Amino acid sequence: MSRYVAAIDQGTSSSRCILFDRDGEVAGSAQREHAQIHPQAGWVEHDPLEIVANVRAVIDEAVAAAGASASDVAAVGITNQRETTVLWERAGGQPVANAIVWQDVRTAELVAELAGGDVDRLRAITGLPLSTYFSGPKARWLLDADPALRARAEAGELCFGTIDAWLLWQLTGGALHVTDVTNASRTLLMDLRTLDWSPACLDAIGIPRAMLPEIRSSSEVYGELRAGTALDGVPLAGVLGDQQAALFGQAGFDPGDAKNTYGTGCFLLVNTGAEPVASRELLSTVAYQLGDQPPAYALEGSIAVAGAAVQWLRDQLGIIASAGDVEALAASVPDTGDVYFVPAFSGLFAPHWDASARGTIVGLTGYTTKAHLARATLEATAWQVREVIGAARDAGGGAGLRELKVDGGMTANELLMQLQADVLGVPVVRPRVAETTALGAAYAAGLATGVWTSTGDVRANWREARRWAPRMDPGEVERRGARWREAVERSRGWAR
Repeated sequence: MSRYVAAIDQGTSSSRCILFDRDGEVAGSAQREHAQIHPQAGWVEHDPLEIVANVRAVIDEAVAAAGASASDVAAVGITNQRETTVLWERAGGQPVANAIVWQDVRTAELVAELAGGDVDRLRAITGLPLSTYFSGPKARWLLDADPALRARAEAGELCFGTIDAWLLWQLTGGALHVTDVTNASRTLLMDLRTLDWSPACLDAIGIPRAMLPEIRSSSEVYGELRAGTALDGVPLAGVLGDQQAALFGQAGFDPGDAKNTYGTGCFLLVNTGAEPVASRELLSTVAYQLGDQPPAYALEGSIAVAGAAVQWLRDQLGIIASAGDVEALAASVPDTGDVYFVPAFSGLFAPHWDASARGTIVGLTGYTTKAHLARATLEATAWQVREVIGAARDAGGGAGLRELKVDGGMTANELLMQLQADVLGVPVVRPRVAETTALGAAYAAGLATGVWTSTGDVRANWREARRWAPRMDPGEVERRGARWREAVERSRGWAR
């Protein structure tokens, strides 16, 4: 029997491939960063061909690191940055433009036009507000930017996809134009209940159906790799958007199970079971679907800037040399000196959904040092997570939250994890295998190919590595929380 399942984790800043064994432990991995392209303020692009080249490279490097070959690998799963949008030629597979990244806000005017004063006009169908975040308006923007593209799209000459669909196409030599339900649920184009493209949404946003991929489940055999890599011939059998993959990797299979991922942004998912839960502050989304089984749904709190704020301290302000330096600097002071940093670089996502907000630092005095700014940056992530968990509780999706499972690169920051437990008032728990996003994609692929027989096997593999209990006085939490809310209000309405 094959020893491993491989996961391709195509993220906002890099692409990775990780081989996992049957216990969910890492056997080999490789990672490559790709360029962040900023043609204008608020625009963020990636080169789709660079991403494909990096994915091919890390597949080979990870297989070599594990001392494996294709015969050792039972299946490959894909997890991806979700709303990032690619258009490419059906005939030759060449992209017609750079990918528009989920953080990009160039569609702000278009979204306002589509909303017509009601950002929730499609929410009953899609579970989503009209926002620059989602991929449908990004595709519309590309079609509007070049009138020739719309005619080609309507003629079926172009393909639309999020990064999962782009990779499936490229890694199978153009044999597959498919996406999974989790990624499709982030387009503003899919009906949450039928799990198919919504004619009403396609008409409202102006997207030709001829360019759309087929929607499939998150765990099934889609086809085989045919990309000139060390894993050619291995089945592609799992696809999950990155945050849903992290919930899956954290064994979040029961209603009320929650995880929070700390990366470039920050994303809370709460499993809501067999029915979507409506919320005006959070997103209703598909959590996963296994083969022909009914889907599971989730509430999501999407925060645009978390780790990106630490990168900003490093790259734009130069007050730290590396992202890892922020913890020691922040820990050198006992508090923020009443400084609050709202990192609304791309507006505010959940629970505010305010594209007019901009990054704001309030409370600066002559006493303020770079250490206070570093601590305020970490606290900003903790306060934003508290807001989205509060919104989940209000919607009925997180009322029973007794602990928060966490993952992502920022969970290595123990000060942040303690701050998070403090402001939430519940324990924060980190698993032994930190790569839960890639692990979730591997589990989805392995379940489809018999490596694991049920979600019970996945649950049995989960192990706790570290737990942080809350220490802060609840009264102090409330006092600081009120100050945070004041700072948020000052950030809003700045961009006009």
